[in-house]
Amino acid sequence: MAAWLSRGQFDREDYYVGGRTVGAWPVGLSIMATQCSTNSILGAPAFVAFAAGGGLVWLQYELAVPLAMIVLMLFMMPVFRHFDLVSVYAYLERRFDLATRLTLSGLFLFVRAFATAVTVYSVCIVIDLITGLGFVGAILLLGVFTVVYDVLGGIRGVIYSDVLQLLVLVVMLVVVLVSLTDSAGGPIALWDSFDTQRRTTLDFASHGLGDGQTFAFWPMLLGGFFLYVSYYGCDQSQVQRQLSSRNIDSTNNALLINGLLRFPLVLLYCMVGVGIAVFAENHPEFIAALPLNGDTPEYNLAVPLYMINALPVGLVGLSLVALFAAAMSSLDSVLNSLSATTMEDFVRRFHRGKMNRDRELLLSRLLTAIWGVITLTMAFFVGDIAPTVLEAINKIGSLANGPILAVFALGMLTQRINGPQAIAGFLGGITLNGACWLLLPEVSWLWWNVFGFVFAVVFAALLSALSGRRTYKEVQATGLSVNLARRILLNEATTNWYARSLFLLMWFGLLLTGLIKLAGINGKG
Repeated sequence: MAAWLSRGQFDREDYYVGGRTVGAWPVGLSIMATQCSTNSILGAPAFVAFAAGGGLVWLQYELAVPLAMIVLMLFMMPVFRHFDLVSVYAYLERRFDLATRLTLSGLFLFVRAFATAVTVYSVCIVIDLITGLGFVGAILLLGVFTVVYDVLGGIRGVIYSDVLQLLVLVVMLVVVLVSLTDSAGGPIALWDSFDTQRRTTLDFASHGLGDGQTFAFWPMLLGGFFLYVSYYGCDQSQVQRQLSSRNIDSTNNALLINGLLRFPLVLLYCMVGVGIAVFAENHPEFIAALPLNGDTPEYNLAVPLYMINALPVGLVGLSLVALFAAAMSSLDSVLNSLSATTMEDFVRRFHRGKMNRDRELLLSRLLTAIWGVITLTMAFFVGDIAPTVLEAINKIGSLANGPILAVFALGMLTQRINGPQAIAGFLGGITLNGACWLLLPEVSWLWWNVFGFVFAVVFAALLSALSGRRTYKEVQATGLSVNLARRILLNEATTNWYARSLFLLMWFGLLLTGLIKLAGINGKG
Protein backbone atom coordinates (compact mmCIF):
# COMPACT_ATOMS: atom_id res chain seq x y z
CA MET A 1 0.00 0.00 0.00
CA ALA A 2 2.81 2.39 0.90
CA ALA A 3 4.60 1.68 -2.39
CA TRP A 4 1.38 2.35 -4.29
CA LEU A 5 0.81 5.61 -2.43
CA SER A 6 4.38 6.71 -3.19
CA ARG A 7 3.50 7.02 -6.88
CA GLY A 8 1.55 10.19 -6.10
CA GLN A 9 4.45 11.92 -4.35
CA PHE A 10 6.21 14.61 -6.37
CA ASP A 11 7.57 16.96 -3.71
CA ARG A 12 8.07 17.30 0.04
CA GLU A 13 4.52 18.66 0.59
CA ASP A 14 3.11 15.50 -0.99
CA TYR A 15 5.33 13.49 1.33
CA TYR A 16 4.75 15.39 4.58
CA VAL A 17 1.18 16.71 4.25
CA GLY A 18 -0.26 14.50 1.51
CA GLY A 19 -0.71 17.41 -0.88
CA ARG A 20 -3.31 18.67 1.65
CA THR A 21 -5.97 16.41 0.13
CA VAL A 22 -6.56 13.76 2.83
CA GLY A 23 -10.15 13.35 4.07
CA ALA A 24 -11.38 14.13 7.56
CA TRP A 25 -12.23 10.55 8.55
CA PRO A 26 -8.78 9.05 7.83
CA VAL A 27 -7.08 11.95 9.64
CA GLY A 28 -9.41 11.72 12.66
CA LEU A 29 -9.02 7.95 12.97
CA SER A 30 -5.25 8.20 12.51
CA ILE A 31 -5.03 10.65 15.42
CA MET A 32 -7.00 8.21 17.56
CA ALA A 33 -4.80 5.29 16.53
CA THR A 34 -1.62 7.10 17.57
CA GLN A 35 -3.07 7.72 21.03
CA CYS A 36 -4.10 4.08 21.35
CA SER A 37 -0.57 2.76 21.78
CA THR A 38 0.52 -0.62 23.10
CA ASN A 39 1.35 1.04 26.42
CA SER A 40 -2.26 2.24 26.61
CA ILE A 41 -3.73 -1.14 25.65
CA LEU A 42 -1.64 -2.90 28.30
CA GLY A 43 -1.28 -0.17 30.90
CA ALA A 44 -4.85 1.13 31.14
CA PRO A 45 -6.44 -2.28 31.84
CA ALA A 46 -3.70 -2.95 34.41
CA PHE A 47 -4.44 0.41 36.06
CA VAL A 48 -8.18 -0.36 36.16
CA ALA A 49 -7.70 -3.90 37.44
CA PHE A 50 -4.68 -3.86 39.76
CA ALA A 51 -3.02 -0.48 40.41
CA ALA A 52 -3.18 0.98 43.90
CA GLY A 53 -5.71 3.81 43.77
CA GLY A 54 -6.67 2.73 40.26
CA GLY A 55 -9.97 1.73 38.72
CA LEU A 56 -12.39 3.47 36.39
CA VAL A 57 -11.27 6.83 37.77
CA TRP A 58 -9.04 6.90 34.66
CA LEU A 59 -12.11 7.74 32.56
CA GLN A 60 -12.37 11.26 34.01
CA TYR A 61 -9.09 12.05 32.24
CA GLU A 62 -10.95 11.77 28.93
CA LEU A 63 -13.46 14.49 29.83
CA ALA A 64 -10.88 17.10 28.84
CA VAL A 65 -10.63 15.88 25.23
CA PRO A 66 -13.88 17.42 23.86
CA LEU A 67 -13.08 20.74 25.54
CA ALA A 68 -9.56 20.74 24.08
CA MET A 69 -10.93 20.01 20.59
CA ILE A 70 -13.15 23.11 20.80
CA VAL A 71 -10.15 25.35 21.47
CA LEU A 72 -8.21 23.78 18.61
CA MET A 73 -11.09 24.07 16.14
CA LEU A 74 -11.94 27.69 16.93
CA PHE A 75 -8.62 29.32 17.79
CA MET A 76 -5.48 27.41 16.80
CA MET A 77 -6.00 25.42 13.62
CA PRO A 78 -7.51 28.34 11.64
CA VAL A 79 -4.29 30.27 12.23
CA PHE A 80 -2.05 27.35 11.23
CA ARG A 81 -4.11 26.57 8.13
CA HIS A 82 -3.95 30.20 7.04
CA PHE A 83 -0.19 29.93 6.54
CA ASP A 84 -0.17 26.46 4.88
CA LEU A 85 2.49 25.26 7.30
CA VAL A 86 4.36 21.97 7.10
CA SER A 87 6.14 22.42 10.43
CA VAL A 88 4.00 23.94 13.16
CA TYR A 89 7.12 25.60 14.59
CA ALA A 90 7.46 27.74 11.45
CA TYR A 91 4.61 29.82 12.87
CA LEU A 92 6.84 30.85 15.76
CA GLU A 93 9.39 32.40 13.42
CA ARG A 94 6.63 34.34 11.66
CA ARG A 95 5.32 35.68 14.96
CA PHE A 96 8.51 35.89 17.03
CA ASP A 97 11.93 35.04 15.60
CA LEU A 98 14.13 32.20 14.39
CA ALA A 99 15.51 31.47 17.87
CA THR A 100 12.00 30.75 19.20
CA ARG A 101 11.30 28.42 16.29
CA LEU A 102 14.54 26.49 16.68
CA THR A 103 14.22 26.23 20.46
CA LEU A 104 10.83 24.51 20.40
CA SER A 105 11.63 22.50 17.29
CA GLY A 106 14.87 21.22 18.82
CA LEU A 107 13.07 20.34 22.04
CA PHE A 108 10.52 18.36 20.06
CA LEU A 109 13.22 16.40 18.25
CA PHE A 110 15.06 15.49 21.45
CA VAL A 111 12.08 14.60 23.65
CA ARG A 112 10.11 12.76 20.97
CA ALA A 113 13.08 10.70 19.76
CA PHE A 114 13.95 9.67 23.32
CA ALA A 115 10.34 8.87 24.24
CA THR A 116 9.97 6.83 21.05
CA ALA A 117 13.08 4.79 21.86
CA VAL A 118 11.71 4.04 25.33
CA THR A 119 8.34 3.07 23.83
CA VAL A 120 10.00 0.74 21.30
CA TYR A 121 12.01 -0.85 24.11
CA SER A 122 8.97 -1.47 26.29
CA VAL A 123 6.88 -2.84 23.44
CA CYS A 124 9.63 -5.17 22.26
CA ILE A 125 10.11 -6.52 25.80
CA VAL A 126 6.41 -7.45 25.76
CA ILE A 127 6.65 -8.97 22.28
CA ASP A 128 9.70 -10.99 23.32
CA LEU A 129 7.96 -12.33 26.43
CA ILE A 130 4.86 -13.30 24.46
CA THR A 131 6.39 -14.72 21.28
CA GLY A 132 9.89 -15.79 22.34
CA LEU A 133 11.37 -14.01 19.30
CA GLY A 134 14.16 -12.47 21.34
CA PHE A 135 14.64 -8.74 21.92
CA VAL A 136 16.61 -8.13 18.71
CA GLY A 137 14.09 -10.08 16.65
CA ALA A 138 11.22 -8.14 18.17
CA ILE A 139 12.83 -4.78 17.36
CA LEU A 140 13.60 -5.82 13.80
CA LEU A 141 10.10 -7.18 13.20
CA LEU A 142 8.42 -4.13 14.68
CA GLY A 143 10.83 -1.45 13.53
CA VAL A 144 12.07 -2.42 10.09
CA PHE A 145 8.63 -2.94 8.58
CA THR A 146 7.41 0.31 10.11
CA VAL A 147 10.39 2.27 8.80
CA VAL A 148 10.02 0.79 5.31
CA TYR A 149 6.35 1.65 4.85
CA ASP A 150 6.94 5.03 6.51
CA VAL A 151 9.78 5.89 4.13
CA LEU A 152 7.75 4.85 1.09
CA GLY A 153 4.26 6.04 1.97
CA GLY A 154 4.96 9.34 3.68
CA ILE A 155 2.13 10.88 5.67
CA ARG A 156 -0.50 9.11 3.54
CA GLY A 157 1.11 5.77 4.35
CA VAL A 158 1.06 6.73 8.02
CA ILE A 159 -2.58 7.82 8.01
CA TYR A 160 -4.07 4.93 6.04
CA SER A 161 -2.03 2.28 7.84
CA ASP A 162 -3.15 3.82 11.14
CA VAL A 163 -6.77 3.42 10.09
CA LEU A 164 -6.27 -0.28 9.27
CA GLN A 165 -4.33 -0.86 12.47
CA LEU A 166 -7.04 0.84 14.55
CA LEU A 167 -9.72 -1.39 13.01
CA VAL A 168 -7.72 -4.54 13.84
CA LEU A 169 -7.17 -3.29 17.37
CA VAL A 170 -10.81 -2.43 18.05
CA VAL A 171 -11.99 -5.80 16.72
CA MET A 172 -9.60 -7.64 19.02
CA LEU A 173 -10.51 -5.56 22.06
CA VAL A 174 -14.17 -6.36 21.45
CA VAL A 175 -13.34 -10.07 21.10
CA VAL A 176 -11.37 -10.03 24.36
CA LEU A 177 -14.13 -8.16 26.20
CA VAL A 178 -16.79 -10.59 24.93
CA SER A 179 -14.63 -13.53 26.05
CA LEU A 180 -14.10 -12.01 29.51
CA THR A 181 -17.80 -11.20 29.85
CA ASP A 182 -18.74 -14.74 28.89
CA SER A 183 -16.31 -16.25 31.41
CA ALA A 184 -17.83 -14.08 34.16
CA GLY A 185 -21.37 -15.24 33.38
CA GLY A 186 -22.62 -12.20 31.48
CA PRO A 187 -22.32 -8.39 31.66
CA ILE A 188 -24.39 -8.01 34.86
CA ALA A 189 -22.40 -10.70 36.67
CA LEU A 190 -19.18 -9.13 35.42
CA TRP A 191 -20.10 -5.71 36.82
CA ASP A 192 -21.42 -7.11 40.11
CA SER A 193 -18.16 -9.03 40.63
CA PHE A 194 -15.98 -5.96 40.05
CA ASP A 195 -14.51 -4.37 43.19
CA THR A 196 -16.86 -1.58 44.28
CA GLN A 197 -13.91 0.67 45.22
CA ARG A 198 -12.65 0.48 41.66
CA ARG A 199 -16.02 1.40 40.16
CA THR A 200 -15.55 5.02 41.21
CA THR A 201 -15.29 7.12 38.07
CA LEU A 202 -15.13 10.62 39.60
CA ASP A 203 -13.15 11.87 42.58
CA PHE A 204 -14.50 15.29 43.60
CA ALA A 205 -13.33 14.89 47.19
CA SER A 206 -9.62 15.30 46.37
CA HIS A 207 -7.77 18.13 44.67
CA GLY A 208 -4.25 16.83 44.06
CA LEU A 209 -2.64 19.95 45.57
CA GLY A 210 -0.66 18.19 48.26
CA ASP A 211 -3.05 15.42 49.29
CA GLY A 212 -1.16 12.79 47.30
CA GLN A 213 -4.16 12.10 45.05
CA THR A 214 -2.70 12.29 41.56
CA PHE A 215 -5.85 11.21 39.75
CA ALA A 216 -8.45 13.45 41.38
CA PHE A 217 -11.12 15.09 39.22
CA TRP A 218 -9.80 18.66 39.00
CA PRO A 219 -6.17 17.90 38.10
CA MET A 220 -7.35 15.38 35.52
CA LEU A 221 -9.87 17.79 33.99
CA LEU A 222 -7.90 21.04 34.09
CA GLY A 223 -4.44 19.53 33.77
CA GLY A 224 -5.73 17.20 31.07
CA PHE A 225 -7.25 20.16 29.19
CA PHE A 226 -3.93 22.03 28.95
CA LEU A 227 -2.11 18.79 28.18
CA TYR A 228 -4.43 17.89 25.30
CA VAL A 229 -4.52 21.40 23.81
CA SER A 230 -0.73 21.45 23.86
CA TYR A 231 -0.33 17.92 22.50
CA TYR A 232 -2.91 18.11 19.73
CA GLY A 233 -2.21 21.76 18.87
CA CYS A 234 1.54 22.30 19.38
CA ASP A 235 3.12 18.88 18.80
CA GLN A 236 4.32 18.25 15.25
CA SER A 237 3.38 14.55 15.36
CA GLN A 238 -0.29 15.51 15.79
CA VAL A 239 -0.57 18.83 13.95
CA GLN A 240 1.10 17.51 10.81
CA ARG A 241 -1.80 15.15 10.10
CA GLN A 242 -4.32 17.91 10.71
CA LEU A 243 -2.46 20.05 8.17
CA SER A 244 -2.79 17.21 5.64
CA SER A 245 -6.56 17.61 5.29
CA ARG A 246 -8.20 19.52 2.45
CA ASN A 247 -9.16 22.74 4.25
CA ILE A 248 -10.08 24.10 7.67
CA ASP A 249 -13.47 22.37 7.54
CA SER A 250 -11.80 18.99 7.01
CA THR A 251 -9.32 19.71 9.78
CA ASN A 252 -12.08 20.62 12.21
CA ASN A 253 -14.14 17.60 11.19
CA ALA A 254 -11.14 15.38 11.99
CA LEU A 255 -10.86 17.00 15.42
CA LEU A 256 -14.61 16.59 15.92
CA ILE A 257 -14.33 12.88 15.09
CA ASN A 258 -11.51 12.50 17.62
CA GLY A 259 -13.43 14.43 20.25
CA LEU A 260 -16.51 12.22 19.87
CA LEU A 261 -14.96 8.79 19.40
CA ARG A 262 -11.95 8.82 21.69
CA PHE A 263 -13.97 8.28 24.87
CA PRO A 264 -15.75 5.13 23.56
CA LEU A 265 -12.36 3.71 22.56
CA VAL A 266 -10.83 4.38 25.98
CA LEU A 267 -13.96 3.01 27.66
CA LEU A 268 -13.53 -0.18 25.63
CA TYR A 269 -10.05 -0.98 26.90
CA CYS A 270 -10.94 0.15 30.43
CA MET A 271 -13.81 -2.35 30.39
CA VAL A 272 -11.27 -4.97 29.34
CA GLY A 273 -9.52 -4.03 32.59
CA VAL A 274 -12.77 -4.65 34.47
CA GLY A 275 -12.98 -8.09 32.89
CA ILE A 276 -9.34 -8.88 33.67
CA ALA A 277 -9.86 -7.91 37.33
CA VAL A 278 -12.86 -10.23 37.66
CA PHE A 279 -11.08 -13.05 35.82
CA ALA A 280 -8.04 -12.75 38.10
CA GLU A 281 -10.26 -12.84 41.17
CA ASN A 282 -12.01 -15.99 39.96
CA HIS A 283 -8.74 -17.64 38.85
CA PRO A 284 -6.00 -17.02 41.46
CA GLU A 285 -3.52 -19.01 39.41
CA PHE A 286 -3.72 -16.32 36.72
CA ILE A 287 -1.77 -13.77 38.76
CA ALA A 288 0.77 -16.43 39.76
CA ALA A 289 1.46 -17.07 36.08
CA LEU A 290 2.49 -13.45 35.42
CA PRO A 291 6.25 -12.76 35.12
CA LEU A 292 7.72 -10.90 38.07
CA ASN A 293 8.93 -7.31 37.98
CA GLY A 294 11.12 -7.39 41.07
CA ASP A 295 8.91 -8.80 43.80
CA THR A 296 5.57 -7.91 42.19
CA PRO A 297 3.77 -9.45 39.22
CA GLU A 298 4.10 -7.59 35.90
CA TYR A 299 0.45 -6.57 35.65
CA ASN A 300 0.96 -4.90 32.28
CA LEU A 301 1.21 -8.40 30.79
CA ALA A 302 -2.20 -9.47 32.13
CA VAL A 303 -4.04 -8.75 28.88
CA PRO A 304 -1.64 -10.63 26.54
CA LEU A 305 -1.42 -13.51 29.04
CA TYR A 306 -5.19 -13.82 28.98
CA MET A 307 -5.18 -13.67 25.18
CA ILE A 308 -2.68 -16.50 24.91
CA ASN A 309 -4.37 -18.78 27.46
CA ALA A 310 -8.05 -18.12 26.87
CA LEU A 311 -8.52 -17.35 23.17
CA PRO A 312 -8.74 -20.10 20.55
CA VAL A 313 -5.99 -20.70 18.02
CA GLY A 314 -6.19 -18.09 15.26
CA LEU A 315 -7.56 -15.39 17.51
CA VAL A 316 -4.37 -15.68 19.57
CA GLY A 317 -2.38 -14.79 16.46
CA LEU A 318 -4.75 -11.96 15.60
CA SER A 319 -4.44 -10.61 19.14
CA LEU A 320 -0.66 -10.42 18.76
CA VAL A 321 -1.17 -8.64 15.44
CA ALA A 322 -3.33 -6.13 17.31
CA LEU A 323 -0.49 -5.43 19.76
CA PHE A 324 1.90 -4.89 16.85
CA ALA A 325 -0.68 -2.60 15.21
CA ALA A 326 -0.92 -0.44 18.33
CA ALA A 327 2.86 -0.11 18.50
CA MET A 328 3.33 0.61 14.79
CA SER A 329 0.59 3.27 14.71
CA SER A 330 2.48 5.20 17.39
CA LEU A 331 5.94 4.73 15.85
CA ASP A 332 5.17 5.60 12.23
CA SER A 333 3.71 9.06 12.86
CA VAL A 334 6.60 10.04 15.12
CA LEU A 335 9.23 9.10 12.53
CA ASN A 336 7.48 11.10 9.81
CA SER A 337 7.11 14.14 12.07
CA LEU A 338 10.77 13.97 13.18
CA SER A 339 11.73 13.94 9.50
CA ALA A 340 9.39 16.84 8.67
CA THR A 341 10.68 18.99 11.53
CA THR A 342 14.31 18.33 10.59
CA MET A 343 13.63 19.11 6.93
CA GLU A 344 11.57 22.25 7.43
CA ASP A 345 13.16 23.85 10.47
CA PHE A 346 16.80 23.03 9.82
CA VAL A 347 17.65 21.68 6.36
CA ARG A 348 15.49 23.97 4.20
CA ARG A 349 15.75 26.89 6.61
CA PHE A 350 19.56 26.99 6.43
CA HIS A 351 20.12 25.59 2.93
CA ARG A 352 21.61 28.12 0.59
CA GLY A 353 20.09 28.25 -2.82
CA LYS A 354 17.06 26.35 -4.00
CA MET A 355 16.64 22.58 -4.09
CA ASN A 356 14.52 21.03 -6.83
CA ARG A 357 11.43 18.99 -5.95
CA ASP A 358 12.98 15.59 -6.65
CA ARG A 359 15.95 16.28 -4.41
CA GLU A 360 13.71 17.52 -1.59
CA LEU A 361 11.56 14.39 -1.83
CA LEU A 362 14.59 12.10 -1.81
CA LEU A 363 16.09 13.92 1.16
CA SER A 364 12.75 13.75 3.02
CA ARG A 365 12.66 9.97 2.65
CA LEU A 366 16.31 9.69 3.67
CA LEU A 367 15.64 11.71 6.85
CA THR A 368 12.75 9.40 7.75
CA ALA A 369 15.02 6.38 7.36
CA ILE A 370 17.76 8.05 9.44
CA TRP A 371 15.36 8.83 12.29
CA GLY A 372 14.08 5.26 12.11
CA VAL A 373 17.62 3.93 12.53
CA ILE A 374 18.33 6.40 15.37
CA THR A 375 15.24 5.54 17.42
CA LEU A 376 15.60 1.78 16.90
CA THR A 377 19.30 1.96 17.84
CA MET A 378 18.54 4.02 20.94
CA ALA A 379 16.03 1.35 22.01
CA PHE A 380 18.96 -1.03 22.63
CA PHE A 381 20.51 1.37 25.15
CA VAL A 382 17.58 2.48 27.30
CA GLY A 383 17.13 -0.86 29.06
CA ASP A 384 18.75 0.18 32.32
CA ILE A 385 16.67 3.34 32.69
CA ALA A 386 13.45 2.38 30.88
CA PRO A 387 11.64 0.82 33.86
CA THR A 388 11.79 4.12 35.76
CA VAL A 389 11.45 6.38 32.73
CA LEU A 390 8.31 4.60 31.55
CA GLU A 391 6.57 5.78 34.68
CA ALA A 392 8.14 9.23 34.42
CA ILE A 393 7.66 9.80 30.67
CA ASN A 394 4.23 11.39 31.17
CA LYS A 395 5.72 13.62 33.83
CA ILE A 396 8.47 14.70 31.44
CA GLY A 397 5.79 15.65 28.93
CA SER A 398 3.89 17.59 31.59
CA LEU A 399 7.04 19.56 32.43
CA ALA A 400 6.91 21.22 29.01
CA ASN A 401 3.32 20.94 27.75
CA GLY A 402 2.04 24.04 29.54
CA PRO A 403 5.05 26.28 28.72
CA ILE A 404 4.99 25.17 25.05
CA LEU A 405 1.30 26.03 24.79
CA ALA A 406 2.02 29.37 26.47
CA VAL A 407 4.48 30.34 23.71
CA PHE A 408 1.89 29.69 21.00
CA ALA A 409 -0.85 31.43 23.00
CA LEU A 410 1.35 34.48 23.53
CA GLY A 411 1.93 34.64 19.79
CA MET A 412 -1.77 34.50 18.94
CA LEU A 413 -3.24 36.57 21.75
CA THR A 414 -0.64 39.30 22.44
CA GLN A 415 1.07 41.92 20.35
CA ARG A 416 3.81 43.38 22.54
CA ILE A 417 5.61 40.23 23.67
CA ASN A 418 8.68 39.35 21.60
CA GLY A 419 10.69 36.17 21.12
CA PRO A 420 13.22 36.49 23.96
CA GLN A 421 10.42 37.26 26.40
CA ALA A 422 8.40 34.26 25.23
CA ILE A 423 11.44 31.99 25.55
CA ALA A 424 12.15 33.34 29.04
CA GLY A 425 8.56 32.55 30.05
CA PHE A 426 8.91 29.09 28.50
CA LEU A 427 12.10 28.31 30.43
CA GLY A 428 10.63 29.76 33.61
CA GLY A 429 7.56 27.52 33.31
CA ILE A 430 9.71 24.42 32.89
CA THR A 431 11.86 25.47 35.87
CA LEU A 432 8.78 25.90 38.05
CA ASN A 433 7.47 22.48 37.09
CA GLY A 434 10.87 20.93 37.75
CA ALA A 435 10.84 22.46 41.22
CA CYS A 436 7.38 20.99 41.82
CA TRP A 437 8.70 17.57 40.79
CA LEU A 438 11.63 17.75 43.20
CA LEU A 439 10.14 19.65 46.13
CA LEU A 440 6.39 18.97 46.01
CA PRO A 441 5.96 15.25 45.25
CA GLU A 442 2.50 15.23 46.85
CA VAL A 443 1.19 17.64 44.20
CA SER A 444 -0.35 15.85 41.21
CA TRP A 445 1.89 16.10 38.16
CA LEU A 446 -1.20 16.82 36.09
CA TRP A 447 -1.30 20.27 37.69
CA TRP A 448 2.09 21.02 36.14
CA ASN A 449 0.37 21.53 32.78
CA VAL A 450 -1.60 24.39 34.34
CA PHE A 451 1.21 25.80 36.49
CA GLY A 452 3.68 25.91 33.61
CA PHE A 453 1.24 27.65 31.28
CA VAL A 454 0.18 30.32 33.76
CA PHE A 455 3.72 31.05 34.96
CA ALA A 456 5.11 31.28 31.41
CA VAL A 457 2.38 33.73 30.36
CA VAL A 458 2.68 35.91 33.46
CA PHE A 459 6.49 35.96 33.44
CA ALA A 460 6.67 36.87 29.74
CA ALA A 461 4.06 39.60 30.26
CA LEU A 462 6.02 41.07 33.18
CA LEU A 463 9.22 41.13 31.14
CA SER A 464 7.36 42.85 28.33
CA ALA A 465 5.93 45.46 30.69
CA LEU A 466 9.35 46.18 32.18
CA SER A 467 10.98 46.53 28.76
CA GLY A 468 8.74 49.45 27.71
CA ARG A 469 6.23 49.83 24.92
CA ARG A 470 7.18 48.50 21.48
CA THR A 471 6.73 50.54 18.35
CA TYR A 472 4.34 49.59 15.56
CA LYS A 473 7.32 48.84 13.31
CA GLU A 474 8.78 46.43 15.87
CA VAL A 475 5.45 44.61 16.14
CA GLN A 476 5.14 44.25 12.38
CA ALA A 477 8.69 42.92 12.19
CA THR A 478 7.60 39.80 14.06
CA GLY A 479 5.76 38.70 10.93
CA LEU A 480 2.32 38.15 12.47
CA SER A 481 0.52 40.65 14.66
CA VAL A 482 -2.42 39.80 16.89
CA ASN A 483 -4.64 41.83 14.56
CA LEU A 484 -4.04 39.37 11.74
CA ALA A 485 -4.74 36.48 14.12
CA ARG A 486 -8.05 38.12 15.02
CA ARG A 487 -9.02 38.47 11.36
CA ILE A 488 -8.27 34.79 10.80
CA LEU A 489 -10.37 33.80 13.81
CA LEU A 490 -13.31 35.93 12.68
CA ASN A 491 -13.46 34.80 9.07
CA GLU A 492 -16.45 32.87 7.76
CA ALA A 493 -14.71 29.47 7.66
CA THR A 494 -14.04 29.71 11.38
CA THR A 495 -17.24 31.34 12.60
CA ASN A 496 -19.29 28.55 10.98
CA TRP A 497 -17.77 26.26 13.60
CA TYR A 498 -18.85 28.22 16.65
CA ALA A 499 -22.33 26.68 16.58
CA ARG A 500 -21.07 23.23 15.61
CA SER A 501 -18.64 23.21 18.53
CA LEU A 502 -21.70 23.04 20.77
CA PHE A 503 -21.92 19.34 19.86
CA LEU A 504 -18.66 18.75 21.69
CA LEU A 505 -19.80 20.83 24.65
CA MET A 506 -23.00 18.77 24.83
CA TRP A 507 -20.93 15.58 24.50
CA PHE A 508 -18.81 16.71 27.46
CA GLY A 509 -21.97 17.25 29.52
CA LEU A 510 -23.33 13.86 28.49
CA LEU A 511 -20.09 12.09 29.43
CA LEU A 512 -19.92 13.85 32.78
CA THR A 513 -23.53 12.92 33.56
CA GLY A 514 -22.88 9.33 32.51
CA LEU A 515 -19.84 9.01 34.75
CA ILE A 516 -21.75 10.43 37.69
CA LYS A 517 -24.51 7.87 37.21
CA LEU A 518 -22.02 5.06 36.63
CA ALA A 519 -20.26 5.91 39.87
CA GLY A 520 -23.58 6.07 41.67
CA ILE A 521 -22.60 9.29 43.42
CA ASN A 522 -25.27 11.57 41.90
CA GLY A 523 -23.08 14.62 42.19
CA LYS A 524 -21.90 13.97 45.75
CA GLY A 525 -18.28 14.91 46.18
